[in-house]
Amino acid sequence: MKQHEKKRAGRQMPRMCLLLIPLLLGGFSVGASAAPDYGKCEVTGSRGSVKLETVVPGALSVRPVLPSPGWWNGDSPDTIRDGFEYCMAANMAYRAGLDRVIVVNRSFAQVIAGQAKGFDIALSEITITDERKKVVNFTEPYFSSDQGILVKSGTKVDKDSIKKMRLGVKQGTTILQYIMDNVKPTEHPKVYTDTAAMYAALAAGQVDAVLYDTPNVLVIAKQSNGLFQVVGRYDTSERWGGVVNKDSPNIAEFNKLIAEMKKDGTFDRLASKYLAPSLGADPTKLPIFTP
Repeated sequence: MKQHEKKRAGRQMPRMCLLLIPLLLGGFSVGASAAPDYGKCEVTGSRGSVKLETVVPGALSVRPVLPSPGWWNGDSPDTIRDGFEYCMAANMAYRAGLDRVIVVNRSFAQVIAGQAKGFDIALSEITITDERKKVVNFTEPYFSSDQGILVKSGTKVDKDSIKKMRLGVKQGTTILQYIMDNVKPTEHPKVYTDTAAMYAALAAGQVDAVLYDTPNVLVIAKQSNGLFQVVGRYDTSERWGGVVNKDSPNIAEFNKLIAEMKKDGTFDRLASKYLAPSLGADPTKLPIFTP
């Protein structure tokens, strides 16, 4: 009798295992599927209202510029969870039915030359120019800016003395050509490959002033514990747009998303939440330097 029971139990065990396997696999499947993640951003609009063809299925891959407090809050791609442009991207992803934003590092020079791959859009405070349009596609503009003048606190500078100062600019930006054509300094500006090196050079006294997008230098000045101040700006009437490669199929959809966010107040809310507290000053109140 005992032998018979053992044989029956032995025959039943595989059957029980077969019943358990689907349950176990189902449990693993549920645990493996990640919930949508948009960082700390509030996402609005209609999910899936547009369709994007992305380099990573289910995600929007975006190239930022770092450091850029207020726009991308964090020092490295894996630490960024909010900011104006990050949350702009998060809203784009949500409205395109995508589950997350991937922040990727790509060379700024390669991006504006149309040579960078592995991203869907660059949101990097990039000024729209006719020259750049020859090699990349720009979205409709989403922000207007000019060029601020950042110096060490207490530095005396006016429209005449700045011509004799050692100036620092970021590689690939429009301000270098503007300076050479209009300001005409006695010494050629020093060009830096990234903003961190540029600000470090100013702190170290290697340059006397840095010229860069006004919203950005205002943020840097506010966070410098009094080391830096913004003394003025050049009214260059620049507009920023997202950059996509010429072969991207998404330009029309990105333009639709930007138009929607302008209309429904998304950009105004993002500016109020992330830029106003970060800038520490009204850009329009800064003195305008005439070349």
